[in-house]
Amino acid sequence: MDILKQLNWRYAIKKFDKSKKLSKEQLDLLIDAVRMAPTSYGVQPFELYVIEDAAVREKLSEAAYGQPQVTEASQVFVFAAKKDVTVADIEEYVARTATVQGVTVEDLKGFRDMMVGSLEGKSPEERFNWAARQVYITLGFLLTTAAMGAIDACPMEGFDNNGFDEILGLKEKGLNAVVMATVGFRSDEDVYSKRPKVRKELKDFVTKV
Repeated sequence: MDILKQLNWRYAIKKFDKSKKLSKEQLDLLIDAVRMAPTSYGVQPFELYVIEDAAVREKLSEAAYGQPQVTEASQVFVFAAKKDVTVADIEEYVARTATVQGVTVEDLKGFRDMMVGSLEGKSPEERFNWAARQVYITLGFLLTTAAMGAIDACPMEGFDNNGFDEILGLKEKGLNAVVMATVGFRSDEDVYSKRPKVRKELKDFVTKV
């Protein structure tokens, strides 16, 4: 499949076809794309919420200023970053790494100490901002994977973060909703997807040194 062709096909769909739903295989593919995306050190300081429940989505729609994608798409992916990444999170990651890679925690002490040193050098706000940046890396993988599978997706920041946190019970888990993406299939009534893409010319966009 031509990657650039699919990226040109991709659009931030505003109107989804409510009658068309992702198959289990398509949904699993998108979830795995997020899970397999790179993050700093591989820590994955966020959680992914896949919202299908109609009642929950109605509430989220209100917190998203009534944007129709939230209720019309097949699913809503909400990315929730950890408010404060802690040493305990690093310890858990090191233990998981040791198990998966067949080494001991002691073998990873240098790696562990490096991560902890970096973490302790940041304020709580800086740690949250770091976690949120990792979310955007994985969002890019979701959008690209969706495009390659001819699945529509719309990344969205226009919502009340605190409202989402309350609806999904994120505060109690030390999480904060950062961004969401609605996924599904475009409606024939979506006028934006029929328009040519507007992007900068390469000469105005790329500097080679």
